[in-house]
Amino acid sequence: MRHRINQQVVLSQAPDGPLASWLEGFADAASRRGYARASICRRIRVAADFSLWLKQEGIGLNCINSEHPAQYLRSRTRHVRSHPDAPRLRHLIDFLRLEAVIPTETIPLGRETEAERCVLAYEQYLIDTRGLATATILGYVPFVRAFLRHRFGTGQVTLSTLRAGDIVGFVQQQAPGMNKQRAKLMTTALRSFLHYVRYRDEGMPDLVGAVPVVANWSMDCVPRAIPAAQIHRLLTSIDRGTAMGRRDYAILLLLARLGLRLSEVTFLELDDID
Repeated sequence: MRHRINQQVVLSQAPDGPLASWLEGFADAASRRGYARASICRRIRVAADFSLWLKQEGIGLNCINSEHPAQYLRSRTRHVRSHPDAPRLRHLIDFLRLEAVIPTETIPLGRETEAERCVLAYEQYLIDTRGLATATILGYVPFVRAFLRHRFGTGQVTLSTLRAGDIVGFVQQQAPGMNKQRAKLMTTALRSFLHYVRYRDEGMPDLVGAVPVVANWSMDCVPRAIPAAQIHRLLTSIDRGTAMGRRDYAILLLLARLGLRLSEVTFLELDDID
């Protein structure tokens, strides 16, 4: 029997396992982060499969940790590192941790990069100082993690060396592969992180203004004019034998022949005609 989650994800059966009751919240969080419907569906299906695996392995909700997704993926395929579901499961673990469903883990120092430590500190700032909602934090953190990896890789993170060109270059590299909503979320996350950098060190230059603005046009191109033949068919279809028909004909003629805006036609008066 089919089961629907968040009115957009359809599973072949009702979810089972320790994470079943959290799938709808995970779907809501992904939706607020601007993911496409197909991406949300894939995330929820992977999460549902992972929850069922946890049940089969006898792993309870309080025992889930960041190692279990890798174990789950190894049970499905030998190609864990290139598996496309690994990031989706990492986002699921982040969601559960921010919702306090599973405990926060202390990552051993040898396995934690400088960039990841910086990300965790920023995340804690969003929770403790800013008091942001879980969905907002989940939206910001992946972009900041990607930016730090882009700039510093696995080496030392020296925030004082950040320059405007680093930010512009990252946005120019990432934005072309995103829709407008995701691109705007990325730039908002970067501004938030740069505010945090200033909060940590008031001597840092203010780089917030260096984050490019994502264009928000309603259309990707200039609209083409209506072909003359279509305009002719429209005008000849109007019955000019009635007062209303003559009015409509006059309005459309002004729009088509003179290129007037609708508001200009609406407020047109006899005194405007020379």
